[in-house]
Amino acid sequence: MSKEDLVSVEYEIFGRVQGVFFRKYTQAEGRKLGLVGWVQNTDAGTVQGQLQGPRSHVKEMQEWLKSTGSPKSRISKAEFKNEKAIDSLEHSSFNIVR
Repeated sequence: MSKEDLVSVEYEIFGRVQGVFFRKYTQAEGRKLGLVGWVQNTDAGTVQGQLQGPRSHVKEMQEWLKSTGSPKSRISKAEFKNEKAIDSLEHSSFNIVR
């Protein structure tokens, strides 16, 4: 981990994001960026989760969640909340929660 500030942020993604491998691609992208956290489907048809890691990598992942997603997804809106600086990571990996 770099000396860069660690941050934590929660997210919820709206649109066609279930049944299109969105969680799998989110997990792969998060791991590629060296982030930890989780992702899960909601009963409301959205995908939600939490990201933690160096600030610049979290920002990059937020852009990916807003504009890229999985190949067959259609993202209509991405909401981020409870962003905060953290002293250490609260997760050990990036997991899909079922």
